[in-house]
Amino acid sequence: MIHIGHILTTVLVAIAMAPALAHALEFPGKKRLDQDAYFTVQSIYYPGFTIAGFAEVGGMLASIVLLFLTPPETASFWLTAIAVVGMIGMQIVFWIYTQPVNKFWLQKTTVGNPGARCFGFSFAGHIPQDAGDWIRLRDRWEYSHIVRAGLVFLNFFSLLLALNH
Repeated sequence: MIHIGHILTTVLVAIAMAPALAHALEFPGKKRLDQDAYFTVQSIYYPGFTIAGFAEVGGMLASIVLLFLTPPETASFWLTAIAVVGMIGMQIVFWIYTQPVNKFWLQKTTVGNPGARCFGFSFAGHIPQDAGDWIRLRDRWEYSHIVRAGLVFLNFFSLLLALNH
């Protein structure tokens, strides 16, 4: 049974990894855009990319459950623990660095009900102080996604390795 749980956890993390890697891979091209083009491109993410949030939360919760079900004296336990820390790290980066920028950029955008709930909420609860400088906001948003992509790749790889131990 734990093997099936491990596979399902890995699939959830893989789903969460897809948009994170997409954001990271598109950054070199987006960095060349002027402000108007950049904001036009940004608007395509909502609501589609918000679906990945469910996989992130699901992957994090499933990783935590999997950690509790894995015998502590095994390599699988420690590899799963790395995945748990990474999944939590993804959330920390999102809520501290990414979400305040999302909230600021979307304050005049109509998003669907789930998107409104997600993008209207912020643990940080404030608009970045550099809100007048779109390049600083862009870099904050983009680099936070690159960090998140690195974390989720580490999580995915750790879970794959744990599956073989």
